Amino acid sequence: MNRYSRVAGTGSYLPERVLTNADLERSVDTTDEWIRTRTGIERRHIAGPDETSSSLAEHAARRALKSAGLAPSDVDLIVVGTTTPDLIFPNTGTLLQQRLGIHGCPAFSLEAACSGFIYALSVADKYVRCGESKCALVVGVECLSRFVDWTDRATCVLFGDGAGAFVLTPADEPGVIATHLHSDGKYKDLLYFPYGVSSGFDKLRSNSTDGLKMLGNEVFKVAVRTLSRLVDETLAKNGIERSDIDWLVPHQANLRIIQAAADKLDLPMEKVVVTVQDHGNTSAASIPLALDTAVRDGRIHRGQLLLLETFGGGFTWGSALIRY
Repeated sequence: MNRYSRVAGTGSYLPERVLTNADLERSVDTTDEWIRTRTGIERRHIAGPDETSSSLAEHAARRALKSAGLAPSDVDLIVVGTTTPDLIFPNTGTLLQQRLGIHGCPAFSLEAACSGFIYALSVADKYVRCGESKCALVVGVECLSRFVDWTDRATCVLFGDGAGAFVLTPADEPGVIATHLHSDGKYKDLLYFPYGVSSGFDKLRSNSTDGLKMLGNEVFKVAVRTLSRLVDETLAKNGIERSDIDWLVPHQANLRIIQAAADKLDLPMEKVVVTVQDHGNTSAASIPLALDTAVRDGRIHRGQLLLLETFGGGFTWGSALIRY
């Protein structure tokens, strides 16, 4: 008998502090109209001084476990996608494990920028399929506000903090039908953070005000082209017609990119989960956050076919086809 994984539960969390477009108008040379017209974003959530990626992840994880009717003690695998770890080590998956009171199971983080959750989901799905996990916790989480340059009006309006989580359990029929992952480092200079541990760490340690770097127009062009090809690949490899898709759950980066992806699928926007207006680009957290929102408000229900797609710095990109 074939073994598959299914999404048994979802959860998400946004920090309490809200930063609106009107708030940004008072600190940088921008306007609410400019931000909404170009991005669709109206507000974003900012982690408090005592909050970290692992603490946001804990909230989302506990909600996902409750949704699945499971306890932390049931979890036998933790995979976290994040660009903003609490520490260089231990990894954020291990820190989340400690917060949940779980002991002994594999727990790790991976970094693929905004594609981090889909990458993590793909890894966890394979653990379940091969019989190595019976309850996998998959989390996407970011505290992007920690390294955004709040004086750069081109980027600071885009990003926010948050977390989202899935619980995967074994199933006799496909829940996670397929995942498709890609990357191409030739685009590195279009979207990146300039410092790391083995490169520029002295500047990072000196509290440099430099934030992430992005050539927005170029990123937009490549993202739209790449996501269009990704849609074609996902449908073709799985024998799926565009009309079979009940919901598109895209990475919540920019409303214009989301609309372009919907056009490629010939999907009306009424069949696209859009939450970017409420939290901005939360990178690896955005897809599970959006899907959990749509599950809890009743839009998404069991048996529907979902296409998840993402694109992020690297560039990385990927999709997941899920029968929820």
